[in-house]
Amino acid sequence: MSEAIHRLIEQYGLIAVFLGCVAEGESAAILGGFFAHQQIFVLWQAFLVAFLGAFAGDTFFFTLGRSFADHRYVRSLRRRPGFRRAYRLLNTHPNIFVLTNRYIYGMRLIGGVAAGLSTVSVPRFVILNAISSAVWAALFGTIGYVFGLGAERMVGQAFARHERLLIALAIGIAVAVLAWLLAHHFARKERVKDAIEDQAES
Repeated sequence: MSEAIHRLIEQYGLIAVFLGCVAEGESAAILGGFFAHQQIFVLWQAFLVAFLGAFAGDTFFFTLGRSFADHRYVRSLRRRPGFRRAYRLLNTHPNIFVLTNRYIYGMRLIGGVAAGLSTVSVPRFVILNAISSAVWAALFGTIGYVFGLGAERMVGQAFARHERLLIALAIGIAVAVLAWLLAHHFARKERVKDAIEDQAES
């Protein structure tokens, strides 16, 4: 079974990392770095795919806001907790916001749409997004790679392939659960802030 899974990861793993990074996928970038250490991927390929996925995802959300502002899906995103705060930050600190938005759990999607609705120009967004995506991919890919190095030193040469796969799966699940919990926590805080602001305005 582990050999079959190993072959699947070799054949389709980079595609999975790309698709995971298109969404809010820190776990995908970490797994890419982990498998690069296990020599299933080449390290520079894992970094490149994570970068391309992150860049494509944010560019997609930006395009939604810029070109499809009246679409019902975009309108629903504009009603999400934190959107108004993101839009205000874009108007006051656009460069900082675009560079750091992807590091705030739960804000990446609405932040990209808010950027598209703002006055940030397309070339400016593309350059800032490319810088942010490159740093993000290197950071989380390196975390996965270093984790693999540390795990191998602890377990030694007995670190068999099926054990690697189980550890990688555990990493992915743990990071995904942590990201969900953080996103839920921040979304709840933003709902409270939005409610307070609504009361102040009324």
